[in-house]
Order: sequence, then structure tokens, then C-alpha cells
Amino acid sequence: MSIRAARPDDLGLLVEIERAAGETFRSIGMDLVADDDPGSVEELAPYADAGRAFVSVDADDRPTGYIVLDVVDGAAHVEQVSVHPDHARRGIGGALLERAAAWARAHELRAITLTTYVEVEWNGPYYERLGYRYLTPGEETPGLRAIRRHERELGLDAWPRACMVRALD
Repeated sequence: MSIRAARPDDLGLLVEIERAAGETFRSIGMDLVADDDPGSVEELAPYADAGRAFVSVDADDRPTGYIVLDVVDGAAHVEQVSVHPDHARRGIGGALLERAAAWARAHELRAITLTTYVEVEWNGPYYERLGYRYLTPGEETPGLRAIRRHERELGLDAWPRACMVRALD
């Protein structure tokens, strides 16, 4: 496995990875998440163009997972990280998150944040194992509060969600 910057010709595959990764939520009764819009090439293109999209690739240079980043209130923010289920449990997600942390450090950002499901094994508990911690509501920045408001509007709070952070000291 290697990680590289996403290219325009990767973006269609990233939508398919997102769709397949979303299906894993169906197995735990979270059909709303599984049915969530996987996004589009047009939505991913600005991330690739800005150098804020990275892919893990197999030996044939075909993407197996991806991460896209925003900058929110002085921190890198994981807008999305997904690994195709056929490639799960191989350290790809962790490697993508490490690549995101390296990008954040290179851009002199102090932390990396994300929002996640608290009780889903491959979400909150997974990120905790990778050194992320939950933010209290009082610690959430204005930008994170806006992201959480938008997630609630989309109905994603049907299951407990929270913001997490990893300091990049």
C-alpha cells in the first residue's frame, strides 16, 4: 500500500469507495447512513485541486481508500475518510489519517479534527485508539459547531455523534 495525492482521474472511484464503505452501516441497522449521498466527482474536485485529497492505492495504482481535508478554525478537519470494505482492517485508514496529520503539520496547523459516530466500532472507538479524543461541547470551535448543525439537519444525529481532535504538537 502507498498513499499519494488524489488525481482527477481517481475521483469517480472515490465516489464508488464511499458508496461501498457506506454500505457497512447497513449491517448495524444504520440504513440512513448507508443511503446517504456518496458525493460526486464535482464535489471532490476542489479537494484534489487544492492538494487536500489523498488516496491509498494498491499495486496497480488503483485507489482503495481516500481522505479529504478542510481547514476549520485553524485545524485540519477530516471532511471524509473511507476505505473500500474489500481492503478494510489493513491499516489503510490509519495511514490516511497519518498522511492528513503530516499535511496539517506542513501547513502549520495545530490539530486535526473530525466528527464521528460515538458507538460505531470503526468510528469513535477506532479514532480513540489512534490518539483522538472527544471534545466537550464547550471545546467545540464555531466552525465545528456549524458542521455539527449541518449534520443534524441531514438527520445524521439519529445515532450519537461527536467531534474529536488530535493535537499535532
